Amino acid sequence: MNDSEKKKQPDIRHYADGTASVMRKAVVYTELRFYKRSDVLYQLTQVFCQRYLPRFGDRTVDQMVQAARSTKQNIAEGSTDGQTSAETELKLLGIARGSNQELLEDYQDYIKRKGMTEWFGKSDRFDNLHRFCQEHTAWEDYCPLMERMNDEELANMAICLCHQVDKAMTKYMERIDREFTTEGGIRERMTAARLGQRETQRQIIERQSAEIDALRKENDRLKEKLKEVGGSTGTG
Repeated sequence: MNDSEKKKQPDIRHYADGTASVMRKAVVYTELRFYKRSDVLYQLTQVFCQRYLPRFGDRTVDQMVQAARSTKQNIAEGSTDGQTSAETELKLLGIARGSNQELLEDYQDYIKRKGMTEWFGKSDRFDNLHRFCQEHTAWEDYCPLMERMNDEELANMAICLCHQVDKAMTKYMERIDREFTTEGGIRERMTAARLGQRETQRQIIERQSAEIDALRKENDRLKEKLKEVGGSTGTG
């Protein structure tokens, strides 16, 4: 099987009037769970930096806040631009993953530097933290915990969220990559949309022609009927 045979036609949507659209189905990025978690990470990181890192003379604060912001902003931009370009979406999501990885390493470095423990494996505190992060994606659920958690707990929560964001984003990118590989990009969508539009127009013309033919036949039938009626009346 050659490459052209492996390709499948893009899923082309249509407007209400039947016009074909080249755009992919819009993604509401605010409903993506990994975006919601990236927003939690951004808010949490600001709290963490303000509370536990020096305000002046340490570039780590700016780096961590910027990495957290870059993660969520590039998810938002990538998902929005993805309606017209899968390539752009993959590129921006790749940048988001890189920023998320950078943030993860900053939290891990903090734990190492302070001689703390990174939670993982079979333990109640890790299991409880992992379960909470899996079940909650809104900042409103995390905000009440901020005052009760120390720096080790907050750092481990951030690390857990970073891992979950990365895992979900990786799966999401794989799906887009497969779609792009099998259906192509914007050029293929434009071609498919134009061909689909032509096919739609051809079908409309064929249907109208069939309707006209049917009306002509009905008209001829009625004329013959009138002749028969007229002839019958004249004979009588």
